[in-house]
Amino acid sequence: MIFKPIKLSLSALPDDQLRYDRKNCARYGPCGVGEKALYMGGLWLDRKYYVPFSSAERIYKRVAMSKGGFTGKGIFASIPYLVVEYDGGRQFKSAFKREEQVDSLLRRIAEEHPDIKRHSAEAEKKLADKDRHRAKKLKRSVPDDIRQEIDFLERCALYLEKQPSLFRNLSTAARRKRAYDNSSPAYRWVAMFITLMGAAAAAYGIYSIITGGVGGFSLYFLLFGLAAIFFFSGMSVLPTARNNKRRIQQSLERAEGDMEKYIKDFHEFPLPARYAHPAVLRRMEDILADGRAAAASDALDVLKDDLKALNRDVQVEQEEYDEIIAIKPMFLINSYK
Repeated sequence: MIFKPIKLSLSALPDDQLRYDRKNCARYGPCGVGEKALYMGGLWLDRKYYVPFSSAERIYKRVAMSKGGFTGKGIFASIPYLVVEYDGGRQFKSAFKREEQVDSLLRRIAEEHPDIKRHSAEAEKKLADKDRHRAKKLKRSVPDDIRQEIDFLERCALYLEKQPSLFRNLSTAARRKRAYDNSSPAYRWVAMFITLMGAAAAAYGIYSIITGGVGGFSLYFLLFGLAAIFFFSGMSVLPTARNNKRRIQQSLERAEGDMEKYIKDFHEFPLPARYAHPAVLRRMEDILADGRAAAASDALDVLKDDLKALNRDVQVEQEEYDEIIAIKPMFLINSYK
């Protein structure tokens, strides 16, 4: 192979296995999931490093919030990382441009390597505490009509979880539309201009190196051009055949249509297709159990108010962030209607 991946752990794969495994790995952004190892991206090269699954102890997501927060404004509203812990707690992380790629990778790990933990030790403890607290809350004594509402919402959530691709597609499509709507058109055209200038600089740099016409400056032209191309292409800001208003709207309508067909078979499903997500239903359950609403329809209104109150000044735990970022864009693009 041209670039042999560098092992991070003490253990290594034989060269023949490594070559085959990396070539055939499932790719998610800068990382990859092979049969034998997890491949991590470096600063410039994707899948530059690897950790055999036999050495991996934890693989999880970490999100660094920056200016923009839950508003979704700005290109750098959040920076997702994939973190792998190995060999007794050593750590390595790779930055992603798109958070859904990290989520997809972790789902793949869950399916193929269920023995590897997918949360940090701290997050694992907080999740266990949260689950105990929620179970205790849902078991507390409530009026029979409220108990029936809670049980009904839980059946709805379990029904959605039978087809997870439907609500994941809905959430992803809503996030893409929200991000596109909140990015200024000027960003996209400036990015396009800089990318074209980068391509021209790279071409000029290559030409100069071949002809020897501009001396050492040729290399600078080449490096600047390649950096501009890779950076703005990776940021998903450029207007392309797949990243444009019409395609994004079509993707959202297709996701909502698929969900509408699915929930049609569930009698009196309590949510419109545009909000059909297990996290929405379970938050409504919590609202009913807390006595903040007396019916599912009222709980949905309370949930909308809760989501509206979440802005860039609100700090939440990583696990709650994952849940909120999955459902809030669905409400935002529909103006909470």
